[in-house]
Amino acid sequence: MDNAVALVQAFLRLHGYLTVTEFPVVRTARGGGQECLTDLDVLAFRFGEASGPGEAMHHPAESEANRLLGIAGGVPDMIIGEVKEGRAELNAAATRHDVLTAALERFGCCRHSDIDRIVHELFRQGRAHTRHGHGVRLVAFGTLAPGHQDRRCHVVLLGDIVAHLRADMRRHWDAWRASASKDPGFGMLLTLEKAERGHRPAGPGVPPHVDQSTGPTRDSRGGPRHG
Repeated sequence: MDNAVALVQAFLRLHGYLTVTEFPVVRTARGGGQECLTDLDVLAFRFGEASGPGEAMHHPAESEANRLLGIAGGVPDMIIGEVKEGRAELNAAATRHDVLTAALERFGCCRHSDIDRIVHELFRQGRAHTRHGHGVRLVAFGTLAPGHQDRRCHVVLLGDIVAHLRADMRRHWDAWRASASKDPGFGMLLTLEKAERGHRPAGPGVPPHVDQSTGPTRDSRGGPRHG
């Protein structure tokens, strides 16, 4: 999985989203056979009452996540997301009518007869509402702000996601450390945090079981231990 996609997935999962990443959209080719139109980087859905682990929707971390995502708490939300390591912009392929139709059909989030209307609303304003009462939005994730304003999508910067995840990890370190998560984004951040904690000079807040010595370790006779 792409590193940027892994970070976005970790952020969304932390805040209650069910995700599908790098979803291929395949169609029948004109000359016969099948062809892949594009990969959708992330599809995600969150039910209205979902929140981060052990957090109520009014928790500051949850409120910050909602602000970054541009949503209000308590509203079911579906995201069709584009993830870039450069500017947070939508690919042309990701905004094709047949591609967005495939994304909506993948989650079965609305009546088939409503899909055409929803896709056209996404083209016009980047968001739509279904008869079932939840929103569908286009979101662009990237390391840089887009070169121009695009009303079709909400923008979330990867730097904000990383800062949010690392702050949450430090706030709830015992829970994160105990999770033993196999998620690639969480795993990468856990490794970074453990490495930094192991390298940190001794001081207030350093767990007593962590060896913070900066010089060579000593053997039982007080001499330096090598190897």
